[in-house]
Amino acid sequence: MDLTAAGLVSRVVRELGSRADELIAEVERGLRRELPELWDDPDIARMAAENVADHIAAGLFGLEHAIEPSLIEPPPADVDRSRRLARHGTPLGTMLRAFRLAQAIVLDRLLAEMPRFTDDAELVSAATRHVIATSAAYVDRTSEQGVVAFQEERDRRLRWRLSMVNEAGVRIGTTLDIGRTTQELADHAVEHFADLVTVDLLDAALHGDEFPDEGPLLLRRTAWASVTDGDPEPGAAPQQLHICPEGSPEARALATGQPAKHHGDPADADAPRIHSTLVVPLRARGATLGVARFSRHHNPDRYDDEDLLLAQEIAARAAVAVDNARRYSYAHATALALQRSLLPHGAPRQSAVEVAYRYLPAGDRVGVGGDWYDVIPLSGARVALVVGDVVGHGIHAAATMGRLRTAVRTLADIDLPPDELLTHLDDIVLRLSEEAAGDVDGDGSDDVGGAVPDDVDGEATGDMGATCLYAVYDPVSRRFTLARAGHVPPALVTPDGTAEILDLPPGPPLGLGGLPFEATEVELPEGSLLALYTDGLVEPHDHDVDAGLARLRHALAQPAPSLEAICDNVIETLLPARPDDDVALLLARTRALGADQVATWDVAAEPAAVARARSDVARQLSDWGLEGLVFTAELVVSELVTNAIRYGQPPIRLRLIRDHALLCEVSDGSSTTPHPRRARVFDEGGRGLLLVAQLAEHWGTRHARRGKTVWAELSDSAELPLSAFA
Repeated sequence: MDLTAAGLVSRVVRELGSRADELIAEVERGLRRELPELWDDPDIARMAAENVADHIAAGLFGLEHAIEPSLIEPPPADVDRSRRLARHGTPLGTMLRAFRLAQAIVLDRLLAEMPRFTDDAELVSAATRHVIATSAAYVDRTSEQGVVAFQEERDRRLRWRLSMVNEAGVRIGTTLDIGRTTQELADHAVEHFADLVTVDLLDAALHGDEFPDEGPLLLRRTAWASVTDGDPEPGAAPQQLHICPEGSPEARALATGQPAKHHGDPADADAPRIHSTLVVPLRARGATLGVARFSRHHNPDRYDDEDLLLAQEIAARAAVAVDNARRYSYAHATALALQRSLLPHGAPRQSAVEVAYRYLPAGDRVGVGGDWYDVIPLSGARVALVVGDVVGHGIHAAATMGRLRTAVRTLADIDLPPDELLTHLDDIVLRLSEEAAGDVDGDGSDDVGGAVPDDVDGEATGDMGATCLYAVYDPVSRRFTLARAGHVPPALVTPDGTAEILDLPPGPPLGLGGLPFEATEVELPEGSLLALYTDGLVEPHDHDVDAGLARLRHALAQPAPSLEAICDNVIETLLPARPDDDVALLLARTRALGADQVATWDVAAEPAAVARARSDVARQLSDWGLEGLVFTAELVVSELVTNAIRYGQPPIRLRLIRDHALLCEVSDGSSTTPHPRRARVFDEGGRGLLLVAQLAEHWGTRHARRGKTVWAELSDSAELPLSAFA
């Protein structure tokens, strides 16, 4: 029988098949030489070797039995191997080039063997054409199938990576808490492509400092997550500080800002089973914040370049969220520190009321507010109680609160009545709003410098508003004078335990302008309890204001051993653990100055009355056991009464109040305010008020509806200044 081209090919293949191992080894050597990247990963190298052997066996079988190229069955695992190459991140060109290189090597061996079986050149030529056609058709068909599988897997991987990144954008950074944000990063990564995740932040970055140029890198472990309880333990416990080893992958990532991928580390005692690791720095807005480490020991697949890219994208989103949380935490701490520095640090010394107070900032999601309270001693043993609330949250609200508190203390120092004080405070808020809007002159146009930019914490610096309740208590008359500007009304508890909400004229909030405020006067028995508070106490989200006021009355009426205990009871009864708004609470229990602490005389408008006034003062101080103040008090009273007789109008009244200091007051019907002046050498007058200022601890003038009162506060511990007689 004549030998055909197909028969020649079959004989050559059978001969070559007996040495198939040599052929496979030759193909592997060629691929290692031309495509070394296929052999970097042991898993991919093993898969490539298996693929070479399977394809050579399938191709030789088809040639030996003269099977049509379209009917030669490729290896069953061929499609799955193409998908694995796609998952590994191997370029498509590398896979196709491997097919062609293997085809060329096998063809060379087949063509080299044919002359051994025949010297018929035409037959060899025909057999060569048959081998080339069959192998080309087989390689084309298997390559096409591999490309389809490769692209399908690549598209699926791209969709999965995009969904991972999108999901990370939703799940990471849901709060402005740094620890929660980093834990969300760790949990998200463990659910999808890591077995063990640790997140370490630079301790310097957490405190707002720059990246350390020298010295060891101090890290704080802020998050850790793993797929099973039996996973390798992290090197540091959560929230524990540790030093980043010099030369470690983490140290290099922090120093260079570049991610790294490495496989296996048998010397790592903390994680002996980890076989693949990604180390990705957390960078945002040009600052290095920390480093995230993604490890695999349960999943057999090693990390590839696409996994590294995915980790970078997720870490970048997490870094922005961490930086936002870091900036917010810094701004929140700054605002809270500012606010606390602007609030009273203790109750001032005064005898009119016993006070207790509480301030509770809002939860972190809301931010620092502008609530404040104050206790201001006034002349005549009186005291002013203030509670206010600036609209909004953030550092601007805290700063505005400080400015308004200072304004209230300044206005209280000149003894303005509550309604007049609120009128002046309303003007101040209007002026602050105009300044913040860049329109100081109120003409509607931008002033020099333009509008003030928005605050870093997102609070606008435009129109502002506030509410305020201002109350003045006189322990001599036992009267409270109150006025409010859009603020919640105070609560009153009488000594018999009856609690009520005082019905005060509401008044407009501060910042509206043009509307009047009205004061109300209430006489209270000694031992009454007045509660001033902000709306955050009675307006939580779970019930209305009326219900909150009812709960407040009930809490205030409960028996308690002290004001501090009442404060605690009110807070526990009305507020959740983290209130939605900041809360200020001020409790004041009234005291009274009895007749044995106050002495009053009507003074005739004649010069002879000065001597009688001195005598009355000396006798009263002796009765009070204050003989050491007699000389000083006589001098002060003599000057004040003389001024009232010479420059004032009847009726004239002298009053002494024995409190923690001796208060001397002279009232007359004139509204003219006395002012000290510098007397010339030969002037006979002009030194009276200067003498009073030298002898008194404090002195001043307060105006009433009719007339005025000039007062001086004398202390028995004060020494008589020689300069008063110079």
